[in-house]
Amino acid sequence: MFSARPVARRALVTLGLVAALAGCREDEITEGAELRPVRSVIVEESEAGQTITLSGTVESQIEVDLAFRIGGRLIERPVQLGDMVAAGDLIGRLDPTDEQNGLRSAEAAFAAAAGQLAEVRTNFERQRQLFERDFVSQAGLDRAEQQLISAQGAFDSAEAQVAIAKRRLADTELLADAPGIVTAVGAEAGEVVQAGRRIVQLARDDGKDAVFDVSAAIIAISPPDPDVAVSLSLDPSVTAQGRVREVAPRADAATGTIRVRIGLIDPPATMRLGATVTGRVHVGGIGGIELPASALTSVEGRPAVWVIDPDTNTVALQPVGVEGFNPATVNIEYGLEVGQRVVTAGVQALRPGQEVRLLDGGS
Repeated sequence: MFSARPVARRALVTLGLVAALAGCREDEITEGAELRPVRSVIVEESEAGQTITLSGTVESQIEVDLAFRIGGRLIERPVQLGDMVAAGDLIGRLDPTDEQNGLRSAEAAFAAAAGQLAEVRTNFERQRQLFERDFVSQAGLDRAEQQLISAQGAFDSAEAQVAIAKRRLADTELLADAPGIVTAVGAEAGEVVQAGRRIVQLARDDGKDAVFDVSAAIIAISPPDPDVAVSLSLDPSVTAQGRVREVAPRADAATGTIRVRIGLIDPPATMRLGATVTGRVHVGGIGGIELPASALTSVEGRPAVWVIDPDTNTVALQPVGVEGFNPATVNIEYGLEVGQRVVTAGVQALRPGQEVRLLDGGS
């Protein structure tokens, strides 16, 4: 028969080993649980304040209304909204019938005045020669000279009328005086237009503005000459820098906003006139420390953050003064120094002196 004592002794030894191993596993698990994974950031001094984002459009710095100097019936307008035109391109044409008739009449009057002047000048020369031979009195020469002066005046007047008639005929054609793009039209072919009425509005290629309607409150906190970053709304990779070029002297009566024109510096060709753009400007900024809002906790009813000791990777609560809150960030007034590492995620599960494990290298 086998003895029960050796079996019992081996069973006790086995149970002891299992218990020892279980204790070691429990200690390892407890020790691993102490290394709480957290995310953190290094405290840096950043520009406080806020970035204002506005939506606007690209416009030409110079927009002119092209109009006829005379009235008449518009028979042709070859350009359409959005067309690019070059200097000298035809914008519109009026019915030239009346002006053509006026030119023919002026030319006929000029020809008659020229013939009359030639006849009177010949007569004056004859009278002068006769006067020199004492065949004509001084009074006769004076009359011939007066007739010459009158004929010369009539000739000059007829010549001026021809020039006016030619100019009126030329004014029946409206030409672009500079390259640009048509941004508005004011009359269609077939309409009778008055002198000075806008036929098209032309945006010249002399420069581009980003135009925004800005509230008075933003203008009040904006620096005098801010740098404005402008980008296309549909393609934010297309960007240009701008400076304030013009601020409207009064607010719009309907919206209460003030129109601000930002002169674009070397805008890319893809930033075309009429494009919708986004402008960003930093306002109300002073030096300070900005942290993610998730970093903030409290101690004894006061704001605090968890600061990580770089030597031991343990955390400690650090009371701080808060200057202001934003939806995603918090501005720290005092209590932190540049270079300290602050926990930004996992702050609610920490305790003083707890060792932590930094995720993603502490970024």
